Amino acid sequence: MATIIRTTLVKFSPQGGKIAGCTLVQNRTIMGKTMRESLGPRPPKPPPFDYENKCYGWLRSLVDRTTHRFDENSKVLVVEGPVAVGKTQFAATLAEDLGMKHFPEANMDIHYIRPNGIDLRMFDKDIPEDTRTFDHVNFNLSPNHRLAGNYQIMMYIARYSQYIDALTHLLNTGQGVVLERSPYSDFIFLEAMFAQKYVSKGIKSVYYELRANTIEDLMRPHLVIYLDMAVDKVQESIKKRALKHEIEGKALTKPFLTELEHQYKNKYLRDIATHAELLVYDWSGGGDVEVVVEDIERLNFDQYTEREEPKMKDWRLPREVDWADKRMIYTNNKNYLMNLFNIPRYDVPELITDAEDGYERDKVIFDHPDFQYAEGYSRNDSGQLFKNKVPKYTECI
Repeated sequence: MATIIRTTLVKFSPQGGKIAGCTLVQNRTIMGKTMRESLGPRPPKPPPFDYENKCYGWLRSLVDRTTHRFDENSKVLVVEGPVAVGKTQFAATLAEDLGMKHFPEANMDIHYIRPNGIDLRMFDKDIPEDTRTFDHVNFNLSPNHRLAGNYQIMMYIARYSQYIDALTHLLNTGQGVVLERSPYSDFIFLEAMFAQKYVSKGIKSVYYELRANTIEDLMRPHLVIYLDMAVDKVQESIKKRALKHEIEGKALTKPFLTELEHQYKNKYLRDIATHAELLVYDWSGGGDVEVVVEDIERLNFDQYTEREEPKMKDWRLPREVDWADKRMIYTNNKNYLMNLFNIPRYDVPELITDAEDGYERDKVIFDHPDFQYAEGYSRNDSGQLFKNKVPKYTECI
């Protein structure tokens, strides 16, 4: 049974209150399945907007208001914790109980699995070493590899991309989301890698420059749940789940895991608690999701009404048009946000690929038959002037 660690970061609040000066008045608390069922049928909400295939522009915003789909569970929850603590199972179970969408932890698939379904890792044996893919398996086995720094930067980009997808889903459907880790906590890995000399000072400089240029465009979570486990227990859990690359690898040493814990507790949790509610649990022996749901139901997210109050500030938008603006950015202009990562840095050798090696890589990949056609097309579309299904517009009215 998990026990809650009561610290100055964990705060329970009485029910009541609402967002001042906002067209949206959310009910006071997130509700679990049992509480929702006890209230009986709810008033119908507008159907989810098909954001994957349709554009949400200014004209549509006049008739499709964002907050009309919101209810008390329209929140962003993030589950954090050390390696092998059990975040995935917990987050999936929590999302099901709360009626939210679960986003498993972001990984390098977003970079390596192309829209045509081809995994770029299949080409590694045929391309120069410095141009090969590098994911969590490679990092665990070779944490001092030249590509380790680039890997961590790409992981931040992956978490950032997934977080935009989560915000897009919430704003277009009203359904809350539960994520495993987020771009806000990603820096703990960079700091632990730097402390163990897995990455250079140059990599750290580039990472924080990219982070500073991108992180402010997101909306911080409503609630962070940290599953705590002592480092010795973490090592036992890693052995128990018996993943070869973790057991035989050189990355997950006790000093590395200890530094992760330090970064979590002394930097990330203290910082995020200035905006989000925070619940911390001792998860050494596992825990009961129902207990966590009951604790969440006691939280009042709408008590922070003062304009200067930093808590929930990102979610106190005063007008419906402000909600529409946020929704349009995440729904239609994700490409703009991702382009914020295009900051040229030529002073870090680990991030520079030799031109000849890059040419050899591209030649091998694009000579593959599945890369002979533009995205969305195949040999079956030969001779067609138009496609029946076209991608969603990135620019719309």
